[in-house]
Amino acid sequence: MLAEIITIGDEILIGQIVDTNSAWMGRELNKIGVSVKQITSVSDDATHIIQALDEAKKRVDVILITGGLGPTKDDVTKLTLSKYFNMPLRRDEATLAHVTAIFDRLNRPMIEMNRKQADVPDGCTVIQNKNGTAPCMWFDVEGKIFVSMPGVPFEMMYLMEEEILPRLKSAFDLPAIIHQTILTTGLGESFLAQQIEDIEDSLPAYIKLAYLPKLGQVRLRLSAMGKDEIALKAEINSYVQQIVDRVRPYVAAEEDVALEKAILDQMKAKNLTLSTAESCTGGYISHLITQHAGSSAVFAGGAVAYSYDLKESILGVKHETLTEFGAVSEQTVKEMAEGAIAHFKTDYAIAVSGIAGPDGGMPGKPVGTVWIAIASQHQTVAKLFTFGEKRIQNIERSATAALTMLLNLLKQDLN
Repeated sequence: MLAEIITIGDEILIGQIVDTNSAWMGRELNKIGVSVKQITSVSDDATHIIQALDEAKKRVDVILITGGLGPTKDDVTKLTLSKYFNMPLRRDEATLAHVTAIFDRLNRPMIEMNRKQADVPDGCTVIQNKNGTAPCMWFDVEGKIFVSMPGVPFEMMYLMEEEILPRLKSAFDLPAIIHQTILTTGLGESFLAQQIEDIEDSLPAYIKLAYLPKLGQVRLRLSAMGKDEIALKAEINSYVQQIVDRVRPYVAAEEDVALEKAILDQMKAKNLTLSTAESCTGGYISHLITQHAGSSAVFAGGAVAYSYDLKESILGVKHETLTEFGAVSEQTVKEMAEGAIAHFKTDYAIAVSGIAGPDGGMPGKPVGTVWIAIASQHQTVAKLFTFGEKRIQNIERSATAALTMLLNLLKQDLN
């Protein structure tokens, strides 16, 4: 079963908002065995919408449309669908009663523009939107399903979860789709592919392997589609185990989680704590860690110390170390990490100091030079990295490298 998502709205195309709806819909559709063939974004223009609909119905069985259902003149989706399906608008009494009740509850007057929210193409199935005024419209035309939903995320999500997904599952004999992800770090995509080439070549046609690289990390996603879900899971797990056994030193997690979440889970299981001492990353590593619920069970806190004074006063870096070797040095970053452990009383600490750029480089220490140290109660390891000239990438690469070093030290200590 193939689907296409069409998002409508000038605000998406000019970058005023980010289309998070499509990503969420794609995940949810995949769970029930519907594969998204394409995602298309079009402007609030009837000609463009009709062209997108014509092209989509040639490719897929289900077309899911979001956006353009508001009461104002710039929202043209409903009128366009009326024209496209040659269905004149009619006023749906159930929708009108729903909209009226909303305005009564809010003690607000309802003008004709709001009443027009109850106008729908005569021939569609109206699905009540309990979280808003714009109804969802389901069209079954020439063997194709078209569903038009509001673009407001929480309205769309409710409709998908409570109405659209259950209707699709009951209307079609959908296959099982199984995914299993392996998170690796510290080995490039091409080298990883070389390591597991024979395993990849042995995969049956109904199991696909995808490489998903991201700045120092590669996700390996095995996907299978078929009727027997239990058998598919067993087969996928068998191939996952083969790959994990082959590249175990580089495996961070055998599930689709962020690198820092994989580390948090391992540390929490062992009742270990972590702190950070950041300079060039400016708190980015702490942000990555604390965006995950439950991180406080592991993460005690940290310091963002750019200046020499703060490195000395907060982290206990020796003045002589800074004056002799500089802030971006092995000696300084080791003392930062050890100072974090001592001051924040944690089992492990990450320390980063470097030149993120675009300026600040010097002879022997160009932009992109970063020293990272990881300290435990028993040892401190440090490593020099030379990244590029782009500031944001240097910060992100530094974070990934630091987390990878922490993961490797954890593996060493826990094995």
